[in-house]
Amino acid sequence: MATVRQILQTKGTALWTISPECTILDALKLMAEKNVGALLVVQEEQLMGIFSERDYARNVVLKGRTVEDTTVSDIMTSRVVYVRPNQTTEECMALMTDKHIRHLPVLEGERLIGIISIGDVVKEIISDQEFTIRNLEGYITGVKR
Repeated sequence: MATVRQILQTKGTALWTISPECTILDALKLMAEKNVGALLVVQEEQLMGIFSERDYARNVVLKGRTVEDTTVSDIMTSRVVYVRPNQTTEECMALMTDKHIRHLPVLEGERLIGIISIGDVVKEIISDQEFTIRNLEGYITGVKR
């Protein structure tokens, strides 16, 4: 059973953050440039919220706001669900499913150390299952792998 720390060791700990005072246009440009679906909203090294494509679609487009006049703090999700490095992929999947979210910031103490996505979690779960299947096949056939 893999942990969040193991996922971060594989994928890296690159974080794309934005200030709450930035405009939605600034956020969307950064997301496009970095090819990510969410940005962590950080001020003075403190996690203030998360801004995702979903926040944009539901709180700008559908409400008739403009990307130039709306700030990240106006529409970000401020009640951030996060995980700790020792949590398992199964715990993350359950949390993401229950809360209907796709990104989980990773905090160690109060320090932001990474972010994982639903894709990262699914990839790790599939890898674990493939490993188990290979071992079971080897056990059944008597072939050591």
